Amino acid sequence: MTDEKLLKKILPEVEKPARYLGGEFNLPDMDKPCDERVCLCFADKYEVGMSNIGLRILYHMLNDTDGVVCERAFAPSVDMAEKMRQNGLRLFSLETRRQFVDFDIVGFSIGFELAYTNVLYMMDLAGVPFYAADRGEEYPLIVAGGPCMVNPTPILAFFDAILVGEGEVNLASFVELHRKCKAEGLTKKEFLARAATLEGVYVPSIGGTVRRAVVKDLDKAYFPTKILVPSCDIVHDRSTLELFRGCANGCRFCQACFYYRPIRERKKDTLLRQAKELITNTGYEELSLSSLSTSDYSDLKGLVDGLKEEAEKENVKLALPSLRLDSFEAEIYEDTKGASLTFAPEAGTQRLRDVINKNVSDENILSSLKAALAHGVKNVKLYFMIGLPTETEEDLNGIVDIVKLVRKLHAEYGRSKLINITVSTAVFIPKPLTPFQWEEQITIDEMYAKQDYLKRELKLKNVKYSWHDAKSSVIEAALARGDGRLSSVIERAYRTGCVFDSWNECFDYDKWIAAFAHCGIDVKEYTGAIPTDAPLAWDFIDNGVTKAYLLKERELAYKGVTTPNCIGKCNGCGASKLGGCFK
Repeated sequence: MTDEKLLKKILPEVEKPARYLGGEFNLPDMDKPCDERVCLCFADKYEVGMSNIGLRILYHMLNDTDGVVCERAFAPSVDMAEKMRQNGLRLFSLETRRQFVDFDIVGFSIGFELAYTNVLYMMDLAGVPFYAADRGEEYPLIVAGGPCMVNPTPILAFFDAILVGEGEVNLASFVELHRKCKAEGLTKKEFLARAATLEGVYVPSIGGTVRRAVVKDLDKAYFPTKILVPSCDIVHDRSTLELFRGCANGCRFCQACFYYRPIRERKKDTLLRQAKELITNTGYEELSLSSLSTSDYSDLKGLVDGLKEEAEKENVKLALPSLRLDSFEAEIYEDTKGASLTFAPEAGTQRLRDVINKNVSDENILSSLKAALAHGVKNVKLYFMIGLPTETEEDLNGIVDIVKLVRKLHAEYGRSKLINITVSTAVFIPKPLTPFQWEEQITIDEMYAKQDYLKRELKLKNVKYSWHDAKSSVIEAALARGDGRLSSVIERAYRTGCVFDSWNECFDYDKWIAAFAHCGIDVKEYTGAIPTDAPLAWDFIDNGVTKAYLLKERELAYKGVTTPNCIGKCNGCGASKLGGCFK
């Protein structure tokens, strides 16, 4: 256990001490009888991890399981880590101040490749060896899950097991199996041999293949409505309703679209009940809707009407997320107006939108913007991507043209005040499990050139332009498509000071490039084009969507041919074999 007196001494000396206190409202019973103790770790700061709906679901799911207690640990800020090292404190859980060695299982949720060094940072602060091969029976099982398990190959060596897919399935079965094996007195090696047979569980020391675990019926799936309410501000400080998982639209650059298939929807009555319970149990003043494409919910208008009625009774704000330009519903916006309107055309021209299968036409953009502006929208946010396959200067000009169109339409409605427009561009990153997973990423010089061009062209009154960092996009791309050789690069990067790499002020490109060089690896090996007949580092995972389907979509992209969404009609991607999907 952590020395409480020492902790009380150092907390006043660090930024945001509330990050390390625990004791939040709705905290589960930590003193209940248990024979299995789990620590869920999020490799980022408290305010980021506490906003993660996946971590929220798994934490409460385990604590609602008889005989299991689950606690949390987040990555301490650098100032706190320094104090911990100075005072000989190990990383501890928030709930009971236990150290890693006091748990049966330590699980890391990893949602972003640039969090990899933070995993080692937390292990280091916890005093456990980085590599699974160096951890004996005296250490807990250390496992990983989350979106980065699309291709976990660069970090396989650090973990005893990888949980591929949805934790309501594989984490629950993993914990239950460990309870039984522990009662039988099995060793770690013996347990892992059994765990390798579970759905969605991959054991690196054993190898083989694994199929992603999927919740078949979201209405029957665990979803907490009496959730932790933090005692300090977090990134998304509100209740969240998960409408459905998966996405029917098939944007060819989007990993989440393909990874979270099949498409499974919660019934309206289930969501209304969950919303009422969340409002009652949390006291949050805002309720938001979560999905990859909220506009595709089968009865969005009926759901919003029901939620609005419940929210108004309790004086709770209903936050509607971004809508697709081809399905903007003015009536729904009228019911929830007040926030800025967010659209993501992704590309500036119809040609490039067809290449990436963004099934949004110029007519959609025009009609949707007219509808939004007619309802008095004062702030418009537009998201685009640069460096997409086949992109030309004309496509960049198209981004500028759309911004000017918004200004023109706004003026036509007789508004005396200029509309506020925020334009954001991300750099295309070829991600595993997408039709563009074989593509080359543009060079840093090309990234800078495109960003500089837009900076010049978007110097317009009341227009703000922001862009994603070019250098971090290169490292993210390399880690996303990396193989086992990158474990040593990640370790070297951490040991030379790379930590909190997803925070712009902390990211150090030169240290990462030096780490690659130290390990005798050129980063361009992972950002260049991959032959379509070459084996891929993530081929051992059956994520549902087939490689044949992705190759077909890639071929259609270069022909500029779109594929319609799969609502009501199966396009044969392969994910339906895992269960679910709209019919």
